[in-house]
Amino acid sequence: MLHLLPHTRAVIALTFLAVPAASIATLEHLTPTRAHKLECDAGNGGITLPKGFCAVVVADKLSRPRHLVVQANGDIFVSVGNGITALRDTTGDGKADIVQQWGGGFRSSEVAIRNGYLYTEGVTAIMRYPLTPGSLTPAGPVDTLIRGLPDSGHSAKTFALAADGTLYVNIGSRTNACQEKDRQLLSKGIDPCVERERRAGIWAFKTDRSGQTQADGIHFASGIRNAVAMSFNPTDRSLFVMQHGRDNLAQNWPAMFDEAKSAETPAEEMFNVKKGDDFGWPYCYFDRQLGRKIWAPEYGGDGKTAGKCSQYKGNVTSFPGHWAPNGMAFYSGKAFPARYRNGAFIAFHGSWNRAPLPQQGYNVVFQPMKNGKASGKHEVFANGFKPDSITSATPMRRPVGLAVGPDGSLYVADDASGRIWRVIYTGK
Repeated sequence: MLHLLPHTRAVIALTFLAVPAASIATLEHLTPTRAHKLECDAGNGGITLPKGFCAVVVADKLSRPRHLVVQANGDIFVSVGNGITALRDTTGDGKADIVQQWGGGFRSSEVAIRNGYLYTEGVTAIMRYPLTPGSLTPAGPVDTLIRGLPDSGHSAKTFALAADGTLYVNIGSRTNACQEKDRQLLSKGIDPCVERERRAGIWAFKTDRSGQTQADGIHFASGIRNAVAMSFNPTDRSLFVMQHGRDNLAQNWPAMFDEAKSAETPAEEMFNVKKGDDFGWPYCYFDRQLGRKIWAPEYGGDGKTAGKCSQYKGNVTSFPGHWAPNGMAFYSGKAFPARYRNGAFIAFHGSWNRAPLPQQGYNVVFQPMKNGKASGKHEVFANGFKPDSITSATPMRRPVGLAVGPDGSLYVADDASGRIWRVIYTGK
């Protein structure tokens, strides 16, 4: 449960994690310089990239950095395990030499900046802080826009801000597949799945009103199990999300599925979301091997037939099962080669349930796009986050947040080891 500080006690807590020789009073007004040539780290800070790309480690050992946003002056704001962390590079070497944390009291996964406000979330609420241009800290107390959101199950309230100011919020499902007994052997699905009334979908809210509840929002789309990754396609400004597919096919229905099948199925899916869309959770899931939506066993499906799934909207493209897509950014920059323009970078957090097959994901892929549709197979862009053996020298890294910087760099946040990379194109 989220516990927000009352407005009367919303004193912004600042933690100066790394401060250069300057007085605190001047930190707010420092602007990044470009005195030094940007040089990438040896070995790209532990990840592998395509030829012509390299990476510099912007910051390290942060507290569970998730999603992030990069300002026009290069300042970075990232959601962390206890609020917001702001990063600034004052030397131009690509590394943050000022790191400030503030807004403690909530666990955050999302952050966005629009029209003088920094928006974030804390499981049961969406908040915003006034933010002065060029400042690393808020100009005033927190304003709670939406309160009382569900806090169990898939709890992160990730969101995307539209150009018109509409806030689209992911409210993930409470359960895996809306069973009478969640994730239990042979447990049937609740029919109809009443959970869909308040969860497993996208809700749209206005941003000009404080103290809203879920009832004040518009139920924009339904049948989406959990969409941690959300982004607007710059070509048509429509909303795209990545769905986390369901689990436990073999564990709950062993007569229909073996463990190898359950490791690959169902797929993770990219959806183009329009008002009124229904993508079919929990009644349907997508089988990449069969190439279609399949009627779920909880509702009488046999693991092979589509049943009533034709009535639900399909996906734009799909990815291997259980990779856990947690971040997505359409590439609108010009620094990367032309083939990347308007395509989607997707951060996969990595699997936990692909046994007996190897655990997979733990990478950033590139999905070519054209006119809002997939235009070819995805390809692994950044890899090496999960080493063959986990030691203190080679920690587990799990990519989550993605952001395109003002110069066209791609920023990648890892919430397992606390590292943020900046990927640049050199052509070499």
